Amino acid sequence: MVLPGLRQEPEPESEQYDTSTSLLELLAVMGPAAAPAVPEAVRCLDTPGAYDALRVLGRIGPAAAGTANRLADFATGRAARADRRHPRLAAWAHWRVTGDPALALDVCGAAVRSGTAGHGLPFLADLGPLAAAHADAVRGLTQSPGGWTRVAAAHAYWRITGDPEPAVPVLLAEVDPAWAGHPAMPVQEAVRHLGEIGAPAAAAAPLLGWILAQEERLGHPFQRIRILVDAAYVRTLTEALERIAPGGGGSVRAPSKELVRLPAPARRRIFAFGRRSV
Repeated sequence: MVLPGLRQEPEPESEQYDTSTSLLELLAVMGPAAAPAVPEAVRCLDTPGAYDALRVLGRIGPAAAGTANRLADFATGRAARADRRHPRLAAWAHWRVTGDPALALDVCGAAVRSGTAGHGLPFLADLGPLAAAHADAVRGLTQSPGGWTRVAAAHAYWRITGDPEPAVPVLLAEVDPAWAGHPAMPVQEAVRHLGEIGAPAAAAAPLLGWILAQEERLGHPFQRIRILVDAAYVRTLTEALERIAPGGGGSVRAPSKELVRLPAPARRRIFAFGRRSV
């Protein structure tokens, strides 16, 4: 696999840097099929694109097992390029390539137990039942003042325990029917996770159906791409409803205050990690 855009170290402000980042994102989407690009991804560990390269190696999985020591260095902060963004992603990638969850559980579990940030949540969610020892700490973060953290914690708790009962109300509370599409709010993420839970999230079907039936959903400007953003939201709503109530789509009715318990605006904080999945 020849990827010229990854062969040199680009400056963060350069067009080449943007190209390299786009190529790394494409490789991450390809997953195991990107295995021939492991050498290029390893080279990027020594560039400003190290974070994206870590994601690529994790998505490739066992075919990148030869990078385990490099990943461990990033997870523990020993790597020259390591910074505060890297440890959790690198530890997760180490688990994905080696099959050994110990480092990921230690690093991501410590982030969650700190109680000050939920940056380890999506990785513990991916670990699923392997992260059972951290279930209580994860559930505690469903009461976080940050909406992105609450959503990530609810999803992670369900993935770890298989118990949807504590997760569904937290996710449903974030589905604001008046959401204008502003990316600071984790509404679409909450809808997606409700769809993943499926039938046990049946309480969400009426609200999701009502939102889907509206002629206009989003009011945020989105710099002339509002139609595309709305289409993506429609797709998320439709897919969630099909998983929750296959063939039924949920009865369409106006939402009630009893159904949607929105937190006070003053308590909300932006939790940026939720915008990109592992």
